[in-house]
Amino acid sequence: MSETVVVVGYHSLADQADTAIGEITALVASVLAAESECLGIELLQDADNPTRVMLVERWPSKEHFLGPHMQQPHIQSFIQRAGAFLAGPPEISFWRRAGSDR
Repeated sequence: MSETVVVVGYHSLADQADTAIGEITALVASVLAAESECLGIELLQDADNPTRVMLVERWPSKEHFLGPHMQQPHIQSFIQRAGAFLAGPPEISFWRRAGSDR
């Protein structure tokens, strides 16, 4: 079974880009510390539009991301706070390495 790459795109409120980066950075640290199944997360910010942020995450499977990961207390807490600094829900897409049979 090959790993799943999850791309999560956020768009912060215009005056909350710094807050969003801080909150997302703290969330990434919590995930990496608490969820050994996470195979890595990269945090990117659009060079031309700092209100756009992207996470590139690696997980064992789509099911793990959508199930156990999304139920974690740090994820649920982030979701509850996100309306104060994000313009809406994230865009989430699932990817695999080209040529993989999964």
